[in-house]
Amino acid sequence: MTATATASGTFAIGGDMEVTRLGFGAMRITGDGIWGPPKDPIAARAVLRRLRSLEVDFIDTADSYGPFVSEDLICEVLHPYDGIKVATKAGLTRSSGPSQWAPVGRPEYLRQCCEMSLRRLEVETIDLWQLHRIDAKVPREEQFGVMRELQEEGKVRHLGLSEVSVEEIEAAGEHFEVTTVQNLYNLTERKSEDVLEHCEANGIGFIPWFPLAAGRLAEPGSAVADIAQAHGATTGQVALAWLLARSPVMLPIPGTSSVEHLEENVAAAELELAGDEFARLDQAASAA
Repeated sequence: MTATATASGTFAIGGDMEVTRLGFGAMRITGDGIWGPPKDPIAARAVLRRLRSLEVDFIDTADSYGPFVSEDLICEVLHPYDGIKVATKAGLTRSSGPSQWAPVGRPEYLRQCCEMSLRRLEVETIDLWQLHRIDAKVPREEQFGVMRELQEEGKVRHLGLSEVSVEEIEAAGEHFEVTTVQNLYNLTERKSEDVLEHCEANGIGFIPWFPLAAGRLAEPGSAVADIAQAHGATTGQVALAWLLARSPVMLPIPGTSSVEHLEENVAAAELELAGDEFARLDQAASAA
């Protein structure tokens, strides 16, 4: 019997939008460098179709993935979404080409991004709209202000931030309720521990991007490899299981362009780490 995401439990974004804690990141259904269409469009569509049967009901994307390709494919395959919540982001431009990202936070540009995401996803309200990066060239109050306006206009339901500090979360909180934070975080990248703790204390969903990374901890004879072998699991599944066990507000969004890899990632929801295994991973990661 194929594992589903329901075993990861649920989290209510903003207190009222319940999603499976193990979601899907839709960055990898685009081309190399997150640019252009996928090399295998049939496989990319198959991955999106498989989400529903695996009971993954939280998808994270961005207008800059492709750009636009990810949102277009999500709409093509999954609209009407029937309970699937689609989060998207705005504020990074791709005018320089593959693997190049530049923040643009002018209010008029962010508003345009929101309007275009609404059109591409074919929805009247975006479930969760996140500022991909705070643009240092634009007063952050202006960026936060237009986000609040779009929420007041009913164009977005919930608002979130990406790659921010605790101070920036609190500053944004003066303008709107921050319901999610998306920062780089995994077994070996723990610089956002204070942000995670702040999110946990305030009921904010924490979306770790690059969640599968384990680095040297996944090498043969390492903590991750040993625990994976003991459970008959992969090192990636152990990395995801550790994240899910780390905090009840953790919402990992592993991405892939392969159905087989998607099923493997989702199966991590059923992997339960013993207390000593979690402690060993935590200790190994801290020492790495």
